Amino acid sequence: MCSGRVNPLFVLKALSVGADGVLILGCHPGDCHYIEGNYKILRRIPLLKKMLKQLGIEEERVRLEWVSASEGSKFAEVANNFTQTIKDLGPSSLGPFNQNSQEAKHG
Repeated sequence: MCSGRVNPLFVLKALSVGADGVLILGCHPGDCHYIEGNYKILRRIPLLKKMLKQLGIEEERVRLEWVSASEGSKFAEVANNFTQTIKDLGPSSLGPFNQNSQEAKHG
């Protein structure tokens, strides 16, 4: 899927159902098969970060990186770095197991 198709609501949904972080990888700017997809996500990230802040969620839980299909080493480095960031942050407060609901307690 093109990074330009990533709607901020997709990211919030992922976090709300238990993801502790979301890593969005896109083609390098100017290299998008869909012409402007990576520019679309670049414009959406500030909105998403603002939404996260309003919800009390650390903005480090969402990261956008440019990685091409031929950059396997960079992909591994970015994925490992992001994984460590999420481990350091600990579980998200938005996830279903961290909410004070009966469903989360019994569910």
